[in-house]
Amino acid sequence: MDSKVLQAGLNELLETLKDGQKGYTEALTDVEDADLKETFKKYAAQRSAYITELEDQMHKLNLKPEEESSITGTIHRAFINLKSLVTSKDRHSILAECERGEDYAKAAYEKATKIEGVPAELKSLIEKQAAGIKQGHDEIRNLRDAAK
Repeated sequence: MDSKVLQAGLNELLETLKDGQKGYTEALTDVEDADLKETFKKYAAQRSAYITELEDQMHKLNLKPEEESSITGTIHRAFINLKSLVTSKDRHSILAECERGEDYAKAAYEKATKIEGVPAELKSLIEKQAAGIKQGHDEIRNLRDAAK
């Protein structure tokens, strides 16, 4: 196991999760549709739990989560436009932006599942979280498609 590669991959997941958590938390405070508020609350809580789980695993492996990741500058912030869209109240646009963030999260997890030599417990956690991310992506996509 290359610990630098693993650490970089896990820090990318953490940044992605933090971005999603922040995006959903901000959106749920501004969106008016009750169903979207509940959906965004659910995914903000999911991301928070995933962050804690990943950080716990990193500590067990003596890897330190970076406060400010070196990749932060190169990451395209997935939820960057969500705040402005929420103020426009356009359900389809809000959900399209959320799905774009979910696409990014899905890709980050796909990349993380390909890291070689990951300890079994951590690999299992990444796969479990990846499945949750995919489910979230699909729910957001379906809501977006229904809003057309």
